Amino acid sequence: MKVYIIRHGETYWNAEYRLQGRAGSDLNEDGIRLAELTAESMRDIPFDLCFTSPSIRARHTAEILLSGRNVEIREDPRLYELGFGVWEGKSLHPDHPDLPERPLFLSRDKDVFSYKPPEGGESLRDLIRRCGDFYQELIHDAALQDKTILVSTHGASSRALLYHVFEDKTDFWRGHVPQNCAVSILDIQNGEAKLEAFDRIYYPNAFKKHYY
Repeated sequence: MKVYIIRHGETYWNAEYRLQGRAGSDLNEDGIRLAELTAESMRDIPFDLCFTSPSIRARHTAEILLSGRNVEIREDPRLYELGFGVWEGKSLHPDHPDLPERPLFLSRDKDVFSYKPPEGGESLRDLIRRCGDFYQELIHDAALQDKTILVSTHGASSRALLYHVFEDKTDFWRGHVPQNCAVSILDIQNGEAKLEAFDRIYYPNAFKKHYY
C-alpha cells in the first residue's frame, strides 16, 4: 500500500491568521492554485481511493487533485482538524491577535502535550488517538494492501497521523507546521510503514507562506 497524506491548500482563514478546526473556510485563489499545481505534478500517480476530512477545505483539495479521474472520495470524521472549541475563528495575527498568548500547541520549544484545550476543544492526545484509529484501520485493511491511497487532511491532523510512523514520540510538529499542500508519502508493507517523503511540495518555494 502506498499512502499520500496531503494538507489542504491555503484558505481565506489561513490568510487572516484565524484558527480553523472543525469550522474554517474554503480554499482561496492561492489555495486553489497550489492544489492545481500539486495535482499537475501528481497526475501520473494511480490513485485507487481517497479519504478526506469532511471539512470543505480538505474535500475541495481532494477534488482538485482527483479532477478528471474516476476515484471514490470517502469522508471520514476522524480526519478532522484539531478542534479548538470556543477558539474557532480567533485571530493569531501578530498585529491584532484575539488571544493574549500564542497557543501552546503551536510551540516548538515547549512541551506541546501539556496544552490544555479551551472549552469545547480537543487535546493533542485526543487528536492523536482518533487519527491513530483511522491510521491503524487503514494500514490493516486487507482489501487495500495493493492500493494507492490519497488522504486529504489538515496541519495538526496530518502530524497526528505521522505520529504513529515516527519512533520519536516527543516531537509532535517535526520542526514546523506543514505547508499548505505539503505531501508525505508512506509505503506500507505488512502493517509497517516506511516514510518515503516528508512535507514534499510540488510548487515553487516562492509560494511558501508561514502563518504560525
